[in-house]
Amino acid sequence: MERVDMNEMSLEEREHMMEQSKLLFKFNHTEPMTEEYFSILNELLDGNIGENSTIATPFAGAALDKIKLGNNVFINNNCLAMARGGITIEDDVMIAGNVQLLSNNHDEYERQVLTCEEIVIKKGAWIGAGASILPGVTVGKYAIVGAGAIVTKDVPDYAVVVGIPAKVVKTLDKDKFPE
Repeated sequence: MERVDMNEMSLEEREHMMEQSKLLFKFNHTEPMTEEYFSILNELLDGNIGENSTIATPFAGAALDKIKLGNNVFINNNCLAMARGGITIEDDVMIAGNVQLLSNNHDEYERQVLTCEEIVIKKGAWIGAGASILPGVTVGKYAIVGAGAIVTKDVPDYAVVVGIPAKVVKTLDKDKFPE
């Protein structure tokens, strides 16, 4: 787990945060699916975006240059991506509207200190509307996270999880998915 003390950020780090905020504003106010839109998205993610992947606006978050998107990823509108700990989303992932990807949290006693752990969403996973994925969680290959679930622990490959906290309710037939 990485710890980041926001009080000890350098001037360069603060300026980078401001530039990211401005770029995010510009992205959210650009005509969707245009060359300019994809250019801004590519810059926002520091080039870490695969082919045929996109994020629908509005989009919100911080440290967005720590997100890595594979190929054929679709993230629907109103996604909140707090990416200080890193967020890796592999190929063919679908993320519904109003999802929160939270790779950082605040220390309980030192609120200006962020505790950061990477989120990994593996190939072919599907995250349902309004779900929240918490720091350090890996969502397995072709897994499904049900709408509104709060995922606090790793989700196995091919599992379907629902609820608060999310629990496995079903395992999908892996033979029905391409390898």
